[in-house]
Amino acid sequence: PAKQPIIDHMHQDSRNTRQEPYKPLIGAHMSASGGAYQALLRGADIGCTAIQLFTSNQRQWHSKEIADEAVKRWKQAQEETRIYTTISHNNYLTNLGSGKEEVLQKSIQSFGEEIERCQLLGIPYLNFHPGVATGNDEEACLRQIVKSLRSFSAQLENNTLRLLLETTAGQGNSVGHRFEHMAYIIQEVRQVLPIGVCIDTCHIFAAGYDISTQEGFEAMLCEFDKTIGLDYLQAFHVNDSLRPMGSRKDRHAVLGQGEIGLEAFRCIASHPRTKQLPMILETPEPSRYQQELTLLKNYTRRAYR
Repeated sequence: PAKQPIIDHMHQDSRNTRQEPYKPLIGAHMSASGGAYQALLRGADIGCTAIQLFTSNQRQWHSKEIADEAVKRWKQAQEETRIYTTISHNNYLTNLGSGKEEVLQKSIQSFGEEIERCQLLGIPYLNFHPGVATGNDEEACLRQIVKSLRSFSAQLENNTLRLLLETTAGQGNSVGHRFEHMAYIIQEVRQVLPIGVCIDTCHIFAAGYDISTQEGFEAMLCEFDKTIGLDYLQAFHVNDSLRPMGSRKDRHAVLGQGEIGLEAFRCIASHPRTKQLPMILETPEPSRYQQELTLLKNYTRRAYR
C-alpha cells in the first residue's frame, strides 16, 4: 500500500495538541463504570498518560446516546488529567465481515453508533477486531469487511477519528492474524478512510510472530513494514501470552509472566520506530497495572537518555 505520513506523537498531531512533548503515551484499558470520564480519572490515578475504554457495554448491540452533560464531564476530566490520547475499543459482538445478513446489519449499525460516540467525545482512535469468517472463507470475509468499512466514509469525512484494525490471534475463524489480511483491507479503504493498525503482542505471538527476542521483534517490524507499511502502525496493546507461540489462542498474561517474556516489551518501549506510539495494557490483573506502567516507563526513559 502507498505510504501515509507518519503521525508524529513526539511533536504532536492535531488530535493530541495539548500532550506534553516527549511524554511517553503509556496506559491501560480502564473501566468506564459510572461514566466515560471515570476512565480518565482512574487512569490518572495510576499514572496513565493514555487510556483505552469501552464507550458502551461491550456485550450489547445498542446503547444510550451520550448526553451533553457526559460530554462536558469528559472534557473537564481531560483538562484535569491532561490525558488526551484515548482509544475506544469497539464492542465484542461486531463482525463487519459476517456472511449472515442479520449479524452484518446489526454490526454496521453498532459500529456507526460507536463512531458517533467517539466523535462526540473527541476520541482520536477507534480500535476494532476486523471480523470472523463464516465457515472457512477468509477471502469472502475480508471482502465484506472492506465493503462494510467503506460504507462509513461519509461519516468519517473531515474528521480526526482514525480506525485501528487490531491484530488477532487467529482463534476460530477470525481474520487479522496475518499481516497480509491487514494489508488487503488497508489497500482497499485507505483512499476513503483514516485507517491504521494496533498490534496486540499476545495476539501476534499466538498467531506465529516470534517477538520474544530483539532479533524476532526487529524481524516482525521488517515484515510489517514490507507487507503493510510502518506508517500504518499506530498503537500497541502490550500483553504477555499464557499460550506458546503459534497456539492461535488468545490468552493474556501479566508482563513477564507469560511465554513472550519481557524483552519484547523493552523493545516496544525503546525502539526508535515504536517508543512514541500509544502502549495500552490489557493484562488480566488490573491491580498490577501501576507496576507494569512503571516498567514500561523505565524502558522508555532509558531510550531517551
